[in-house]
Amino acid sequence: MEFSVGKGLCELPGPLLLTGHTGFKGAWLTFLLEHLDIPTVGYSLPAEKNSLFDRAHRVGAIPEVFEDIRNYEALEQFIDLQKPSTIIHMAAQPLVLKSYKNALKTFDINVMGTANILDIGFKKDFIKSIVVVTTDKVYRNDNSGRAFLESDPLGGKDPYSASKVGTEAVVAAWQQIANVSGGPKVISVRAGNVIGGGDFAENRIIPDLIRGVISGKPVEIRSPGSTRPWQHVLDPLIGYVSILDNSLQGLEKLHINFGPDSKSLTVLELTQIATSVFKNLKVKISQERMKQDIEAEILELNSNLAREVLGWEPQWTQEAAIYKTFKWWASHLQDSKSAYELCKQEISEFMHGRQKI
Repeated sequence: MEFSVGKGLCELPGPLLLTGHTGFKGAWLTFLLEHLDIPTVGYSLPAEKNSLFDRAHRVGAIPEVFEDIRNYEALEQFIDLQKPSTIIHMAAQPLVLKSYKNALKTFDINVMGTANILDIGFKKDFIKSIVVVTTDKVYRNDNSGRAFLESDPLGGKDPYSASKVGTEAVVAAWQQIANVSGGPKVISVRAGNVIGGGDFAENRIIPDLIRGVISGKPVEIRSPGSTRPWQHVLDPLIGYVSILDNSLQGLEKLHINFGPDSKSLTVLELTQIATSVFKNLKVKISQERMKQDIEAEILELNSNLAREVLGWEPQWTQEAAIYKTFKWWASHLQDSKSAYELCKQEISEFMHGRQKI
């Protein structure tokens, strides 16, 4: 199957609604959709200070409202006003450690926020397809190292992962409603550890390393042997747009993985690439391991389905994705290049490499 993106979306009468557009992935997706000439509107909380959305001065770039996904009335009012034809739902509480501190709020945002978007979406005949973004962490992980398939059992042990399993249950419920009563197509997408320039969230390894570069203070690295399926943010995002586009053309898939095509790299290997870019970065390998009960040590995804049904494959290797992420930050912090221009340049480079588009 030939890989194509956005052609059907461009022809729809209404725009694409992106929830969570002020987040890291959301901000990158607004740039990508802009590049693809896909009309987009955004619904999200206000951007955090020093986030990519903030650094790139994205306020007003698309029609938007700054509101909570749990505010049903505000969400429905915005949808009625904008009349989107499709939705990519990203709004979420995405941090594992933060979920331990406020589990109830995490469940409320991730589970009930998704229920809100689907319940409203099924009431509007102008909405044709909805993609719900969850995570690779929804799979029941025994640290065996086996790459997870879409059909594998789900089971998150920490509050964040469990809330995303709850999100998948919401998706499954509305998929069943569509089977019985009709309604928009609903697909969940699951991606690995997404990285790229501009991420400044708390308790993530790359933002922590960048804060170390800025402050000059050593960054403590726990569990250096833990692996993650690192991938550049543009790889899964182009997949999300593709599955949404293909669903409008009749493709029937309920869930789909997007991950790198090589064995996951360790935290230590990522850190070594960081220190090759930032010579002044100081790193301290902690003798105290991160408790295994907090996060899984080994995580791999199988993305064969995305290759088979979409013709999708990662554009950049894990090593390239990590290197490009730190070079983005070096250009921004040391060479004073604007976040806006860096994102636009990287998208142009990324799309130029996709010969099938």
